[in-house]
Amino acid sequence: MKLLNKTAIITGSRRGIGKAIALALAKEGASVVISDVSQEDCQKVATEIQNAGGKAVAIKCDISSKAEILSMVDKVISEFGRVDILVNNAAIGVIKPFVRLTEEDWDCIFAVNLRGAFLCSQAVAKNMIKCGGGRIINISSVASGGGGGAPPLMASYVASKGGLKSLSQAMAVELAAFGINVNVICPGTIDSGAVPDSMKARSLKTVPQGRLGRPEEIASAVTFLASPDADYINGSVIIVDGGASRVAI
Repeated sequence: MKLLNKTAIITGSRRGIGKAIALALAKEGASVVISDVSQEDCQKVATEIQNAGGKAVAIKCDISSKAEILSMVDKVISEFGRVDILVNNAAIGVIKPFVRLTEEDWDCIFAVNLRGAFLCSQAVAKNMIKCGGGRIINISSVASGGGGGAPPLMASYVASKGGLKSLSQAMAVELAAFGINVNVICPGTIDSGAVPDSMKARSLKTVPQGRLGRPEEIASAVTFLASPDADYINGSVIIVDGGASRVAI
């Protein structure tokens, strides 16, 4: 087990990619914190991990609220003593034509996808600095400018994920001196239950491997970056999209 005695917070982990990440890190021995907006759903994932012999706790947290983030991090440190791994996975999106986007739409998306990740990272990094290091892994998107085309009707989501990628690379430079590695994973279209059928159909046309990705395949990349095998990987952007972003358009 490569993550034995490590503590990991995974935001947005009550389902989909976040849940797959939590299960994978727990399998490698980490004590995982299931964090999302529904305590009931978080507890279901935590119980699943516990029943499999792993360690997990459920903490309700809306990462658009700084107060809730600080409360969550305080609870984790109180229970486990430290935070070794943070996976900023929580994200929301709105499908709407650019000319119809409202300021409220924009602010809501950025409050979770970018500001929330910033606030979580800042709170956790302070503890990581005291404890001698850690890993921050941010889940962006190929739509952020990693070579893939931007999906239509999702301008605010695309912009927020691009901002997250840029923030991650700045953090990687600044936090490296404290033993904190910051990396980014850019998934392509993942069959997580949250992707509209129209987007799935369009994406399938551009994936050389001929299928959509699975949440477990993102979880595998996260597990690698969280492990000692990735000690010298910092500020990197790993694209997990079946080769779709390499296809000439």
